[in-house]
Amino acid sequence: MALPMSLSARQLAQAIDHTLLKPEATPADIERLCAEARRHRFWSVCVNPSYVALCRRLLGRSSVRVCTVVGFPLGALPPAAKAWEAARAIRDGAREIDMVVNLGALKGGDEALVLRDIRAVVRACRAGRALCKVIIETALLTDAEKIRACGLCVKAGAGYVKSSTGFSTGGATAADIALMSRAVAGRGLGVKASGGIRTYDDAVAMIEAGATRLGTSASVRILEEARARAALRTR
Repeated sequence: MALPMSLSARQLAQAIDHTLLKPEATPADIERLCAEARRHRFWSVCVNPSYVALCRRLLGRSSVRVCTVVGFPLGALPPAAKAWEAARAIRDGAREIDMVVNLGALKGGDEALVLRDIRAVVRACRAGRALCKVIIETALLTDAEKIRACGLCVKAGAGYVKSSTGFSTGGATAADIALMSRAVAGRGLGVKASGGIRTYDDAVAMIEAGATRLGTSASVRILEEARARAALRTR
């Protein structure tokens, strides 16, 4: 479902996966992430798999979901390994899985392998009643490859296509989000923009391009900017 062009801070918070995927993140960092997510009512926290169970405990009965990553950040694991990783994370409490597609297979034209790769995780997600998002790492793809990747996500039954891991050569761009949005239009998939979204203006640009979810570690700053601008408009 498309987001309205003019979002309140609360609506914006509900479009954000509050993200901390740095390899050096400590339990104390994760505790702070979850506290921020509860306070600001973000849609989810997105963390590495080893922290899923901790997040589930910290978030308790709050509305904040736990999202994690699979095959991250390279996407080079076999489909069965990604499916196991997803199933384990779901047992630990994840309700959303952001998997990295097999980029080498995609660029090499092995669509059958890419389809098996995505479907393996989609099946694990469906079995655990979780949502599957597919990271296609747009910075490494041509426009034709991006469109092909989106088509394979549709065919495999994914819930979202996602732009970036944030660990490659570039993050989300408005042009890529618009391209992805057109590629999945009318097919029931959401579009998640992630990587390099650091300001309120960045967030608005992605939403205007067609993003229905944002992944960012600058979530609190973005909301503070949104509230400050809203306050100025009411003066």
